[in-house]
Amino acid sequence: MSWMNLRVAAGLAGGLFIAYCVYFDRKRRCDPMFKEKLRERRAAARKKEESSFSSTEFPDLRDQDAVQKFFIQEIQLGEELLGLGDMDGGVEHLTNAVSVCAQPNQLLQVLNQTLPPQIFQGIINRLPSVCQKSAAAAASAATNSSSVMVEDDVE
Repeated sequence: MSWMNLRVAAGLAGGLFIAYCVYFDRKRRCDPMFKEKLRERRAAARKKEESSFSSTEFPDLRDQDAVQKFFIQEIQLGEELLGLGDMDGGVEHLTNAVSVCAQPNQLLQVLNQTLPPQIFQGIINRLPSVCQKSAAAAASAATNSSSVMVEDDVE
């Protein structure tokens, strides 16, 4: 096969690819339901992401056994998900573990040395929101337990 034939074949393949792209782009743009379908897909993805991040139930931070069990469970889940290739899920669970850890700075140093930089950066980025969520859960648990005590005192 000569260079000329190879160039012609590459040109034809490139031309067909461009024609394919133009055809489907035009078909997509002419679809009256395209924008509505796109909005629905984005809303479903956003809802799925929000539900996955809000699904974690933090333990009562005053119960050390529950906190320790939660910590170990989250570390194991994070490692397992990272091993399976689910980076977002693994980062979420490791961040949950860091948020309830008694010595978060030491744990972060270990994670920094053992995890790839992009995963460690994901943990650092999510840590403030997860810490806020765990603090809100602790405050909610404290409010619920104090209201139960008040009700017990009334009776």
